[in-house]
Amino acid sequence: MIRRSLIVGCGAYLPERIVTNEELVTRVDTSDEWIRERTGITQRHIAADDQKTSDLAVMAGRDALSRAGISAEQLDLLIVATATPDNTFPSTATKVQAQLGMTGGAAFDIQAVCSGFIFALATADNFIRSGTVKTALVIGAETFSRILDWNDRNTCVLFGDGAGAVVLKAADMPNSTAELGVLSTHLHSDGRYHDLLYVDGGPSSGQTVGHLRMEGKEVFRHAVVNLAKVVDEALTANNLTPKDIQWLVPHQANRRILEGTARKLNFPLDQVVVTVDRHANTSAASVPLALAEAVHDGRIKQGDLVLLEAMGGGFTWGSALVRM
Repeated sequence: MIRRSLIVGCGAYLPERIVTNEELVTRVDTSDEWIRERTGITQRHIAADDQKTSDLAVMAGRDALSRAGISAEQLDLLIVATATPDNTFPSTATKVQAQLGMTGGAAFDIQAVCSGFIFALATADNFIRSGTVKTALVIGAETFSRILDWNDRNTCVLFGDGAGAVVLKAADMPNSTAELGVLSTHLHSDGRYHDLLYVDGGPSSGQTVGHLRMEGKEVFRHAVVNLAKVVDEALTANNLTPKDIQWLVPHQANRRILEGTARKLNFPLDQVVVTVDRHANTSAASVPLALAEAVHDGRIKQGDLVLLEAMGGGFTWGSALVRM
């Protein structure tokens, strides 16, 4: 028998406020055409002034639990992937744990920026494979609007707020049918590229929250190469080719990165889940938000082979291959 982590529910939450490119034009030196051509983004959701990352995470978590038919009391593990926590401590996950009504098990945060959800999924999957955990809730949640320099047109147009979540449940299967659930995960990081994508603040860096700083062209170049490699790594590990994959669910950073990665893999664009036009880059929330949308609208069906991938500051990058 092989123990696998099955995705039994997907959830999502986007703040009500929508900021269009046209609204941004009134605040920063840019244009709708400039944003669309370089990023593919037309709008983004922005959290209300009184909304914290934990609030978004709770909404997505409740949605995932409801769709899975599982109560918070049944959870053994809760992981929140975020680069924009409510507080320096305690973890955002413990706040979400309390609001959901989860009184047992463990809750903690993971910080791998845009790759955070993949890192959190891999962590929960390994807890389940080891037999330590039976049921886990994994959430990617961000309020990136709080760390943007709204005078920097090269960064402020790229990001939005939101949260996505999945419920994982352990299942023991005979070796012959063990192709269901999370098949493999692949994680990487390289701290030498810190200065290409980072926030210029933090508790031990002057007690300021800081703003996001990015060398866009360099990030783009590394993203296409690293994402294609980590997708190939997942396929090779499972003796598969791109033709075996029904859906690619990538981190929603930029339309050009999505297209460049698909071309490098010779993967058809109509099998790539794209939400960046409406969500913008929601960092750790982008992959679970895109996954939830495609599951809920019926594109991704039970039995489909789905490849998740992301890259973020650090640099960090990773992939996960999942049979839904």
